[in-house]
Amino acid sequence: MIAGMAFVMSTVMAQDNPYIVKTKGVKREAAERSHQDTDETEPTDFMGKNFRYYSMCDWKVGMRFMVVPEKFDLLVNTFYDAATKKEVGNGSLRHYIMVYKGHEMLPNGRVHINFTCEDNGKDYYFVQPWGTFEDYCYTKSGVPTLAYLGDVDKARELLMNQPLLTRTQNFRVDTEYDGDGYRDVVVDKNMLVTVKAIGVGTRSYPVKIIVEDENGNQFYQNVAMSMTNSGLREEGFSYDVDTYSFAGSFEFLGANMTVSSNIREYLNKTVHTKFVTSMSSKGSGKVRDVKVPRFTGFIIDEITPVRNSKYYTLTMRETDSRRIYYKDVVFNEDDIAGGASGARDDFFGYLFGMGEGEARNTSKETRAAIREGRVINGMTKEEVELAMGEPFKKVFDAEGGEMWMYTRSNDVILDVWFDEKGYVTKAKARRANDEPVNKKNRGKRSAKSMAGRGSTKQNGTPLEQIASGEF
Repeated sequence: MIAGMAFVMSTVMAQDNPYIVKTKGVKREAAERSHQDTDETEPTDFMGKNFRYYSMCDWKVGMRFMVVPEKFDLLVNTFYDAATKKEVGNGSLRHYIMVYKGHEMLPNGRVHINFTCEDNGKDYYFVQPWGTFEDYCYTKSGVPTLAYLGDVDKARELLMNQPLLTRTQNFRVDTEYDGDGYRDVVVDKNMLVTVKAIGVGTRSYPVKIIVEDENGNQFYQNVAMSMTNSGLREEGFSYDVDTYSFAGSFEFLGANMTVSSNIREYLNKTVHTKFVTSMSSKGSGKVRDVKVPRFTGFIIDEITPVRNSKYYTLTMRETDSRRIYYKDVVFNEDDIAGGASGARDDFFGYLFGMGEGEARNTSKETRAAIREGRVINGMTKEEVELAMGEPFKKVFDAEGGEMWMYTRSNDVILDVWFDEKGYVTKAKARRANDEPVNKKNRGKRSAKSMAGRGSTKQNGTPLEQIASGEF
């Protein structure tokens, strides 16, 4: 009960602490925080240049930490009051800032790690649990409950108001202002967001980064930056790297500058799909694979390199619905995963055409037919090519007519007739053995074919006679 009361009292005292930040929409509006100017930083070595790991052996006097106890820390105390030599409950120190003063070896062989509290001016110490300082300081144990504020301050300096891309779908939203309650949320991967607040997360993941999407929705991630006093090392961190590292959660918008200039030229360009393909998109609150029809128009918003591969993730807005889609592609056909057996539509040049395509100048009915690979009356030759591709044969007659032949499945040939102005007048399927294909004789031989192939009777137009083999 005492620990619980101390916990409640400390939450009230910490409400105005600038290191405690919340996503908007919780019970009480978060206090206004000053924005700091940001420095542009290259993402390729961002962590190494700005977030150095400090083992306890490297701690300097004046380094600042915040007490961020977890539930079990309310049962096991961390600090002693230097004046009274008595243990102090972690709950009563929650969100207090401790400033490192160095360490001392006592005559009895025990080691004290000393701090001064910024909030109440008192001195505290942590009793090193075992060994000499030199033995202990190189381990990942550190001082329990303490989140390193140097990472938070540096992140504020560099990241406030920065545009970022989400690199994972899993984030959180605060559910209470005076506590640590949250709920998990799923967002789009590669979504453009802006950093709105940075504060303290947990000891293991001390930097809480709150971002906002273009619709005003806020969510956050607690991430490890330098891992100073976080209790983590690279070997113990790998299983969480996809979520709880900065690189696993976010990527700089400037990541597009890591691609070659000829690839960057596609940014903000409008393209259309030349074939049906699979893409990822968000629907019903989930990101899932969907089939995208041919001649769907997109604007390319981002081109992001995929780690450890020659692929790039395209983040695109569909020109009609403005819905966001993602497609992993290569810009060199030889880089397709799996080589010759790989998916050919992974190649940007094969899958996409520049602009919205000729289909955008057609009627809605014609665009629907093009996307479905059908031919309807009134189509132009260009629209037929969009729907069917190049014919295997073109036939002309003296009257100015033209017929294109397409091979379909099951030995079926589609004949497409054009008038002298280049518009479709008729499209008719027939079997390769010259039988017309319709409901009455589908799967059966025609009476003409049953009678033999020797007939010289000429019926219909010259092009129909060519198509039937009678010309």
